[in-house]
Amino acid sequence: MNSESEVIVEKRDGLGRIVLNRPKAINALNHAMVRQIAAALTEWSGDDEVRAVVITGAGERGLCAGGDIVSIYHDAKDGGTGSREFWREEYLLNAAIAGYGKPYVAIMDGIVMGGGVGVSAHGSVRIVTERSMIGMPETGIGFVPDVGGTYLLARTPGELGTHIALTTARLSAGDAIACGFADHFIPSEKIEQFLDALSTASVQDALTQFTEPAPASELLAQQGWIDAAYSADSVADIVTRLQASGVPEAEKAAEQVRSKSPTACAVTLTSLRRARQAGSLEEVLNDEFRVSVACLSSPDLVEGIRAQVVDKDRNPQWSPATIEEVDP
Repeated sequence: MNSESEVIVEKRDGLGRIVLNRPKAINALNHAMVRQIAAALTEWSGDDEVRAVVITGAGERGLCAGGDIVSIYHDAKDGGTGSREFWREEYLLNAAIAGYGKPYVAIMDGIVMGGGVGVSAHGSVRIVTERSMIGMPETGIGFVPDVGGTYLLARTPGELGTHIALTTARLSAGDAIACGFADHFIPSEKIEQFLDALSTASVQDALTQFTEPAPASELLAQQGWIDAAYSADSVADIVTRLQASGVPEAEKAAEQVRSKSPTACAVTLTSLRRARQAGSLEEVLNDEFRVSVACLSSPDLVEGIRAQVVDKDRNPQWSPATIEEVDP
């Protein structure tokens, strides 16, 4: 495929290469891109010439900033069904990546948000760099973590995933590995050499050659106050515990949670607790699909995207406006 394509798909030196190619949009995923990736994975699954799949992002800014939320905004405003179809195929792709029969190597360099996590963190070989900034920012736009995000978040140490989801905290390389979103640390300056090595060596040999010890996780070091606060049964109780903890970071977290969509936070907490009990990623993706479709008719999704991305006034008017007003 040519370099103008939104996804560059190439088979070379025993590798299936997928390059997300919308650098100006930090490679945000749209429906056509999801279909291209899915088709390539299906084709390569039965191709003996492909030893492993590698996914990277074009440009300097990151692997993928998430789904194309402006399209979702217009779809939600117009009462369309395009987002529903997009999510359906996206979540099927997430499941396919998780169950892929060959090594799936994701280079999680730079920004990796939302849908970007979906096409990387379910892979079998997940590599972060010192530039990695990983997150699930959904509650900030009146949405709920999807693409299997609640499955991953529910399986972090203690309540770290609840903190990440409700505050939309960004994970460093060390945080991502500690939380189970990534496996290996390779400095960004060595990524190209690592990719070159994959052309002639096995994935394991290339990892052995280039992987370095990951930086310490600052988030993991704060698990004490995080577990104490986020184990509460409601978002309101979580915020109360954060404010009463006497820990400056916890008080800042309380402000962050209060700034997000109250409805989205309440639904997210319930979704995370359900995901923790679920038996498989597929079960969680089915749950997330239903939640995502329900969000389309929530006023907070349109308002959240408007405030963050369309008008960019960063002043969403949530409905209801406070955590305390959200009806169970």
